[in-house]
Amino acid sequence: MAYLYLAIAIFAEVIGTSALKASKEFTNLLPSLVVVVGYGIAFYFMSLALRTIPIGITYAIWSGIGIVLIAIAGIFVYKEIPDFPAIIGMGLIILGVVVIHVFSKTVGH
Repeated sequence: MAYLYLAIAIFAEVIGTSALKASKEFTNLLPSLVVVVGYGIAFYFMSLALRTIPIGITYAIWSGIGIVLIAIAGIFVYKEIPDFPAIIGMGLIILGVVVIHVFSKTVGH
């Protein structure tokens, strides 16, 4: 269940962060509400995941997957295309999350 909570937290954070740019520094009401609600949901579900998954592992997975998903959202929502070095860097982040998940003994399976 902890990984489901973490997935919900990541998804909510990606939605909130994606709306952050559209909020225009919190001057646009609807995207601003999406940011606040998205982060609220994200932190609540992250706190549930922390019942089982160590905080360092939780945050590594949260940030690694979140970075990649935000970059993907940036491509489709804002037409922000990452260059090749950015793609390589994000690939390394994904690899790091996989290494943690597959090889770390601190991750509760």
